[in-house]
Amino acid sequence: MQNHTARRDAGSYNGLSEREIDERYGYFFATMCNIAVPNMQRLQAACRQSGIEVLYTVIESLTRDGRGRSLDYKISGIHVPKGSWDARVIDEIAPAEDEIVLPKSSSSVFISTNIDYVLRNLGVRSLIIAGILTDQCIDSAVRDACDLGYLVTVATDACATHSRERHDWSLRNNRGYCRQRATAELIAEIERLAGRI
Repeated sequence: MQNHTARRDAGSYNGLSEREIDERYGYFFATMCNIAVPNMQRLQAACRQSGIEVLYTVIESLTRDGRGRSLDYKISGIHVPKGSWDARVIDEIAPAEDEIVLPKSSSSVFISTNIDYVLRNLGVRSLIIAGILTDQCIDSAVRDACDLGYLVTVATDACATHSRERHDWSLRNNRGYCRQRATAELIAEIERLAGRI
């Protein structure tokens, strides 16, 4: 959830007119702005209030020229220069001062960062995963986290991708790797476990 992929005026959409963005990505932006981001905000607030660690990952090359990014990102032309505005988490869910942001240079955060090491240092065994794109970075993170022994839950309505079909297909496809819950269910669970209900 960073400027590069989640804002109409950012890297992924450079050179496209407003009309082209609407034609190609109208569903994505409508879903993200009206459903996914508000649900991410609610989850973020519930986790913070309950003392649950909130971490962020962003696509960001380790260098300005992107020479260390994955082959997939090189072939796909995905390059977010180190330290750039495009690499920042969107303002709507901006990290708090002491929350962790990990730059990644491949689809899976578990392949191109030390997140497993960090999570184990934090004593984390269960993950709630939300973000974009459901059928790419989210799916990769879910599968890798499961294989590494984490109990994974996907916030199904706090994720988005380029079509409803792709979103639904991805959730059907990774169902065996994770629990899937709507944001309201997760917040109720968090509040119950925190003793606030």
